[in-house]
Amino acid sequence: MNKFITAALASLIATIGVTSCRPTASNGDVSRTKQEEKQLNAPAKFNRDSAYSYVRRQVTFGPRVAGTEENRKCREYIVNELQRHGAQNVNVQTGKVRAFNDDEFLIGNIMGSYRPELKDRILLVAHYDTRPWCDSDNNEENRLKPVIGANDGASGVATILEIARNLNAKEAPIGVDILFVDAEDYGQASGFSSHDSSWCLGTQYWIENIPYNADSLPRYAVLLDMVGGIGAKFHREYFSDKYARALVDRVWSTAARSGYEDRFINKSGGSVVDDHLFLNEAGIPAIDIIESKNDATGTFPATWHTINDTLDNIDPSSLEAAGQTVLNLIYNEKSYPG
Repeated sequence: MNKFITAALASLIATIGVTSCRPTASNGDVSRTKQEEKQLNAPAKFNRDSAYSYVRRQVTFGPRVAGTEENRKCREYIVNELQRHGAQNVNVQTGKVRAFNDDEFLIGNIMGSYRPELKDRILLVAHYDTRPWCDSDNNEENRLKPVIGANDGASGVATILEIARNLNAKEAPIGVDILFVDAEDYGQASGFSSHDSSWCLGTQYWIENIPYNADSLPRYAVLLDMVGGIGAKFHREYFSDKYARALVDRVWSTAARSGYEDRFINKSGGSVVDDHLFLNEAGIPAIDIIESKNDATGTFPATWHTINDTLDNIDPSSLEAAGQTVLNLIYNEKSYPG
């Protein structure tokens, strides 16, 4: 994925630490009280084993690099799973994009909806492609090999597919749209912030051809990316706080009330160039649930953009923490007529 800390912000972060980001909510915003716990409506149960099986199935296709046959087969699989889980209006938005290195290829963004009759909607997003190169691998011989992408790609998709299974079993109080984007991870790693637009090509194409009217955009979007790492912890991401701070507060509070306060850390995790950045710029308040401050590396997990991003390094309990939090967020929404 395009998960790198931008150069200018990285310098600030290295110099002054978490104060480089906007102040996070006070601990009181995520503290649990007995009254809050009673008020949390949790009618849906995220199944970590089911989510893990979705990761495993995607990995069996091999690397899902945009424009490849493996990518196409994975896309067909995701479409079939959405239909199997009762999603309506399932479709694939196709188009041609050109990468920073002049590679040109067809992409396919996948969408599906639950309760499409409701105007009041939210959007869940993940990317299903994988990076063409293991360019962060310690072994130089591996750097031209494609990434398997068990975490960086498959984990977000798997979490949302398990959420979709629940949405089919239990009607949500709000309309939910699902978007799986292609060609997120084909960006230029060198130069960092000067090449932000080389990432998230599928999302940028989707925005150029957005399937919403200006007065019917989703209320907000939640992006799930790299949510399956071993012992993963999710810090508040800079651009999420900048554009959708109130939503970050709500999600991290929901996580704490759901018993995942040890996974959703109420502190800054730095800035990440990801699909949510372009969604925010398009007028959809969006946040990124992502492991961006790993205990061992200080940034992304050690498997990031390496040959070790494999099924062996997926933690079902991490998938559950992210997935159950988002499920509880959805089922505690209040729908507004319009």
